[in-house]
Amino acid sequence: MILPIRTSISPRRTPYANYGLIAVTALIFLITYHPQQIRVYGSLVGETTLRPWADKFVLTPNTPEEPDRFSYGQLVTYAFLHANWTHIFGNMFFLFIFGSNVNDKLGNFGYLCFYAAGAVFSGLGHMFFSGTPVLGASGAVAAVTGAYLVLFSKTEITVMYWFFFLGTFDLPAYYFIGLKMILFDNMIASTDQRVAYDAHLAGYAFGIAATLFLLIRGLIRRENFDLLYMMTQWNRRRRYRDAVSDGYDPFSGRVSQQQTRVKRKKGTQAEHAEIEKTAEIRGEIAQLISQRNLPQAAKLYENLLNIDPDQVLPRQHQLDIANQLMSMGQWAMSAQAYERFLAHYRNYEHIEQVELMLGVLLCRYLDKPTEAAGLLRAAREKLTDPGQLKMCDDELKRLENSGS
Repeated sequence: MILPIRTSISPRRTPYANYGLIAVTALIFLITYHPQQIRVYGSLVGETTLRPWADKFVLTPNTPEEPDRFSYGQLVTYAFLHANWTHIFGNMFFLFIFGSNVNDKLGNFGYLCFYAAGAVFSGLGHMFFSGTPVLGASGAVAAVTGAYLVLFSKTEITVMYWFFFLGTFDLPAYYFIGLKMILFDNMIASTDQRVAYDAHLAGYAFGIAATLFLLIRGLIRRENFDLLYMMTQWNRRRRYRDAVSDGYDPFSGRVSQQQTRVKRKKGTQAEHAEIEKTAEIRGEIAQLISQRNLPQAAKLYENLLNIDPDQVLPRQHQLDIANQLMSMGQWAMSAQAYERFLAHYRNYEHIEQVELMLGVLLCRYLDKPTEAAGLLRAAREKLTDPGQLKMCDDELKRLENSGS
C-alpha cells in the first residue's frame, strides 16, 4: 500500500476555498448518511448510505426505459455525495494533500470554479462511457490532482508505504501522479467494478489540459517547478548536449571549428549556427557586465532574444539587465526580463523587490492592472523596508482608485 502524506511545498496563503470544500462535503455527507443499502432508480450504487431524498442528486444517466433520470444539476451535486466513510475520507484526504497548493495558485474563486468544472467534465466523461449511476468527488479531485501535476511537477511528494514494514520516501510529483495514480491505479490495475475509472481519467484529462492552457496563456504565473518549465529545461539540456557534442566549450564560450567539422552528425547547419551565435552573445554580455557597460549589454540582450526567445541569463546578470532596461525606459522589454527572472529564480532571497518593480512597471507604464495587483500583493506580504512598503501601498491604492 502506498499513500502520499505531504508535499515539499507549502501554500503561501491560507487555502480557504479548499478547506471550505472539504468542510461542506463532510457536512453534506453527515446530512445524507443513512447506514443501509438502497437502490437509485433501480440500480444499486455500491455500498451506498444515502437517505432516500438525496437520490435525485446522484449523477444518473438516462436509459431507454427511464429517459428522465438525468438532470443537469446532477453534474455538480453528485460530487458532494459519498457512499460511506471510506469513500469520503479517501477523496477528502487527497483533496487536502493536493488541493491547497492549487488553491494558492488559482485563488479562492478561481479554485472553486475549477473544482466545479472538474466535477462537470468528469461526470460527462463517465456518462459517455457508462450508463450506471455515480456519486463522489473523485472526478473533481482527479482534476485538482492533474492541475497539481502541471503546476508542481518538479516538487517532491513524501510517500508512506507499508507491506511487511512501514516507511517513507520522497518521489517527484510527475512520477507519483503520472505513473502511479494515473497510469497504474486507473489504467493498469482498474479491476474494481465499483470504481468509476472513466470519471477519474476524464478528471485528470481536464485538470491537465485546462491548467496547461492557463499557463500557456499567462493566466497563471510560471514557476521554476511547473511542467512547462521542466519541458523547457529538458529542451535546453538537449540542445546543450548537441552543442557540446559538436565542439562547443562551455568554459571558454567558443566552438572549435575542427571539432565542429568532426563531430557534427545531426541537425541542420542553421541550428548549429544559432547555438554558436547564442553562445557568443552570452559570452559578450557577461564580459560587458563585468566591465559595467550595462547599456551595451542590454542591447546585446535584445539581440539574444531575437535569436532565441527562451534564453535566460545567470541570476545576477538577468537582474542587472532587467534593471538597466527599466532605467533606459524600455518598459516592455524590462518587464519581460523581470518576468523571466521570477519564472526561473523563485528562490532569490529578495524576490519581493523584483515583484515590486515588475508590479510598478505593469501598473504605471504597461496598463496591466490585474497582473500588477497580483504582483504587488505578493510583494506586500514579504516586504520589510518602510520605503518599499509605502511605494507598494501607493501603487495598490492607485489601482483601487482606478477601479482595477
